[in-house]
Amino acid sequence: MKNAAEKLNEGSITSGENVSFWIDTTEIASFKTPDRDIHTEVLIIGGGIAGLTTAYNLLKAGKKVVLVEDGFIGSGETGRTTAHLTSALDDRYYFLEDTFGKEAAKLAAESHTAAIAEIEKNVTDLNIDCSFKRVNGYLFLHPTDKEKNLEKEFEAAQNAGLNIGLLKSTPAISNGEQTPCLAFYNQAQFHILHYLNGLAQAITALGGEIYIEAHAEKISKNGAIVNNYNFTAESIVVATNSPINDLVTMHTKQAAYRSYVIAGKIPKGSLPYALWWDTGDAESKWPSQPYHYVRVENFDDNYDLLISGGEDHKTGQADEEGISEFTRYEKLEQWTRSYFPLFEETIYKWSGQVMEPVDSLGFMGLNPGDENIYIITGDSGNGMTHATIGARIICDAITGNKNKWEDLYSPSRITVKTGFDFAKEAVNTAAQYLDWVSASDLENTAELQAGQGGIMTSNLKKVAVYRDFDNTLRAFSAVCPHLGCIVQWNNDEKSFDCPCHGSRFAADGTVINGPADSDLKPLPIK
Repeated sequence: MKNAAEKLNEGSITSGENVSFWIDTTEIASFKTPDRDIHTEVLIIGGGIAGLTTAYNLLKAGKKVVLVEDGFIGSGETGRTTAHLTSALDDRYYFLEDTFGKEAAKLAAESHTAAIAEIEKNVTDLNIDCSFKRVNGYLFLHPTDKEKNLEKEFEAAQNAGLNIGLLKSTPAISNGEQTPCLAFYNQAQFHILHYLNGLAQAITALGGEIYIEAHAEKISKNGAIVNNYNFTAESIVVATNSPINDLVTMHTKQAAYRSYVIAGKIPKGSLPYALWWDTGDAESKWPSQPYHYVRVENFDDNYDLLISGGEDHKTGQADEEGISEFTRYEKLEQWTRSYFPLFEETIYKWSGQVMEPVDSLGFMGLNPGDENIYIITGDSGNGMTHATIGARIICDAITGNKNKWEDLYSPSRITVKTGFDFAKEAVNTAAQYLDWVSASDLENTAELQAGQGGIMTSNLKKVAVYRDFDNTLRAFSAVCPHLGCIVQWNNDEKSFDCPCHGSRFAADGTVINGPADSDLKPLPIK
């Protein structure tokens, strides 16, 4: 088996240029690539935590399962997480109470608590060495937030049945004795890619089939085309972060955000294994009110790793705030040191894509308008638990069992009380189509340095251009094949990102994130 760096150097498909700690410290499992037509009971598209957990559950239930992944296991957004396992949701329980009612908020808390327990059971049953730990989590005030909101959340989280405490100080952070917080007890953390490799081994041991470097397109009720082969099935599960089988419906209910992560060494044992979050920027221009999130991970005999994330913005819209991708890492490092001064230099940095539903809860179940196509999306910063909940809901649906969380997470639900945020996201998306007539990044390709890309106008057409490190120039249509937005260059992850619905394309035009399921159209170079 090869490690991530070797695979990346061979040009394997990933969802970004930067290598996460998880990818860098995990051997890449080898699986076959498609070589023939396939028929199965359940076809699962996506080899992250959502797809693998669904496959494992269905195989245990006696179903015949084939899973396809267009990169390698965990090479998409799952491998770019920070792997918090928590029932402390990134949107407040008092918001869920107001939006869905107290009983629904209880169901949400119950489902995320159960998801952590299910992951722990899988770790134990399969003897997966993934550094799983039960830890406490601490939610403390962002400077723009009010202490009364902590008290509201304490009451709502108690109503939802969570084991929680209201503390006058926040453990282990700088000036924590003056910083009140909520303590969410008995949360957890793990090494996500070690966990996925354990699930993948269990899937093949149970008779499931896994295909890598297997790109699925033209998804229908009959299956999908995978590397030009027909993969047919009775049920199809699309577990691709953002659904690639849906043109419009789900993308009016959620928005794609980019979140940034740094990791640096701290002296071994200097901080407890724990999770920390601030309550988010109440003055942010983004409806999601981005927050910071921190955890500790084992590194070596002398050091632990402090992993810190935040500084989110809508995908493809980093410059909306006049803050570049690189500056966001700098801001994140400054913030981290202000609360955790033992943080040494950044040794890893990466970013990931988060789907933010307008009403805070994920969308897991039958895709609207379909009878046998299921989706898992809308992770809202809680991807590890949302994915595990979704896998349970879909397994129950396919095996004919009623799941008590099914209605709460239904992709067909309509949430009237979130109309304002829905309108803000819709207006933002519509505004991106003005890029058709706005000025371009580049006047001509002579401006491009090696390893750089941008958008220029040629003969009234928007063109995405990239200069490779061997000075080869590549050109593509800058029109996203999903719904026609103009993509933007992401100089950090070396990708072209769609500011409307979050599709992303590698520097060679290859699609690496849905909802688009095809590449940018190549153009001739003059």
